[in-house]
Amino acid sequence: QIYLEESGGGSVQAGGSLRLSCIYSGYTAGRYCLGWFRQVPGKEREGIATLNSYGSTTYADSVKGRFTASQDNAKPTLYLSMNNLKPEDTAMYYCAAKYWKSSLNCDTGDHDFPDWGQGTQVTVSS
Repeated sequence: QIYLEESGGGSVQAGGSLRLSCIYSGYTAGRYCLGWFRQVPGKEREGIATLNSYGSTTYADSVKGRFTASQDNAKPTLYLSMNNLKPEDTAMYYCAAKYWKSSLNCDTGDHDFPDWGQGTQVTVSS
C-alpha cells in the first residue's frame, strides 16, 4: 500500500529555515521519482524539487540555492530543507511519488504523480 505523509511545516519569519519531512511507504522495489510541490489557493500548483532513486535532484528557479531535497532510504523519508525563506514561499507543501525509469521525466515540470501526501502548511511572515 502506497502511503505518504508530510510534516514539519509551520510559521517562520523571513530569512528563517524549516525542514519538511515526507514519510513514504509502498515503494519497496524498482526505481522511483519523488517530488515536492506547493500550492497557494487560487494559483496553480508549482513543482519545486524532485529527487530520483539515483539521487539526482532538480529544482525550480524560484527555490534554487535555498532549498535542498534529500532522502534517508533506511526510514524511508524524503526531506526538503528550506533556507532563507521568503513571504512568497508561503503555501501548502505536498510530497508526491511514482515508480519511474530513467527514460521518463522526473523534474519539476512533471506533475504526473499518482501518489500524494495530505500537505503541510508553511507560512513566512515579513
